[in-house]
Amino acid sequence: MKALALLALLAISPLQEMVQTEQSFSKMAADQNTRDAFMAFIADDGLLFRPTAVNGKQWMREHPVPPSGKHPLLAWQPAFADVAAAGDLGFTTGPWEFKADVKDEKPAGYGHFVTLWKKQADGSWKFVVDLGISHPASGGPLKLWQPSPQQPKKFKPVDVAVALKALLDRDAAYLQQNQKEGLLKAFVANASPDVRLYRGGNLPFIGRTPSANALGLAKGQVKWTATGGDVSHSGDLGYTYGTYEITDAAKVTEQGSYVRIWKNGGGGWQIVLDVANPH
Repeated sequence: MKALALLALLAISPLQEMVQTEQSFSKMAADQNTRDAFMAFIADDGLLFRPTAVNGKQWMREHPVPPSGKHPLLAWQPAFADVAAAGDLGFTTGPWEFKADVKDEKPAGYGHFVTLWKKQADGSWKFVVDLGISHPASGGPLKLWQPSPQQPKKFKPVDVAVALKALLDRDAAYLQQNQKEGLLKAFVANASPDVRLYRGGNLPFIGRTPSANALGLAKGQVKWTATGGDVSHSGDLGYTYGTYEITDAAKVTEQGSYVRIWKNGGGGWQIVLDVANPH
């Protein structure tokens, strides 16, 4: 019994496994190149935004990287992550830096990434959605992060198709509330206390109040159209994605893509991360 207990303590949790996969992804990008790393770690049905959602593998095959004497470097590290109780779906996020050439002294760009990961039939983790933002300042040092081990959580499997429909309905209800009461009130009503809001040009806003304050400064009316998503088999983690537009005085001032990550702790779905990237 003691030996079994020890093995359980030593076993890597799905959260740790997913984070280590993200770190291997980043390492391959640094050691080889970004394109090969993306091709190796993206799921067959994984999405990239170019600028709207497209099949990532197909897009990369159709858009080969032109020859260059430089070795560009996209470097990143996860700094926060979460995974569903079923251990089949999760997300990572953290800062990224870009150098036009690995030999450059300073990065040419900074930002934060959001990546959704899904356990595949062979037991490996592959990413299914990748979207991020750019901002003018560094998001922090790119250091290895080790999440604390997680104890297995009990859960009752759900019908994923039914759960996804319910989540898409929730996303649509959020839109209706936004159109009726305004984005600020709708966001506060639907966001978790520790929500993360990612908007281009800014470091991430963490927490309901800082995020709401940021949205309160935004001008124009926002509306969006969800085009897809997924939910874990445990029904406690899911995401929606699609396109959005902002109008001001009947004029469209911004269009883009969004990814919204939701958690359901038993009291209904709440937004835990919202990232929007203009086209």
